[in-house]
Amino acid sequence: MATRRIERTQESRRLLVAAAAELFAEKGYRQTSFIDIADKAGISRGSIPWHFGNKLGLLEAVVDDQLQAVLTGFAPPDGERPGDPLDQVMGFIRRPVTRLFITLLAEAVEVGSPIREHYARLHAALRQGVRARIPAEALPPGTTPEAFTVLLVGTVMGVHAQWRVAPEAVDLEAVRAAIRALLPASLGQA
Repeated sequence: MATRRIERTQESRRLLVAAAAELFAEKGYRQTSFIDIADKAGISRGSIPWHFGNKLGLLEAVVDDQLQAVLTGFAPPDGERPGDPLDQVMGFIRRPVTRLFITLLAEAVEVGSPIREHYARLHAALRQGVRARIPAEALPPGTTPEAFTVLLVGTVMGVHAQWRVAPEAVDLEAVRAAIRALLPASLGQA
């Protein structure tokens, strides 16, 4: 009996995190209510504070879930050679939930934003995933891996924001090819 209760609890938590991620991406953190999340998840709104304490706790769970997705997306399966980091990043931005990053950014840059720290953790995880795939010897002279990672992630995030706002105006494949042409040739061999 206890096992079934644990399974239901884990499933409720998973549904709430998924619903919150989708709604935060669609409406923003501040404009999303417990009622919105509970309705979307099909679970009592009283479950949210029980599982997460408060709305910020739920946001932390969403960010942690997305951090895990970012890090998992950059980890090759056991025994396999890592794929092209640019292809992985460009593929990642096509995922529907990545809209969350754009929506939260608008709120995270505000002074005193309760989500600023969480968004910074998301950026750090993305940079970590990309940085781990960039061999220092592949970079142009005088370029540090850290600076190059910030540049590459910033470029992709800017492309992502433009694509989310006007998908008809941004050809992701053409942009990927342009970024590839500008990258050191050996970088894709990581």
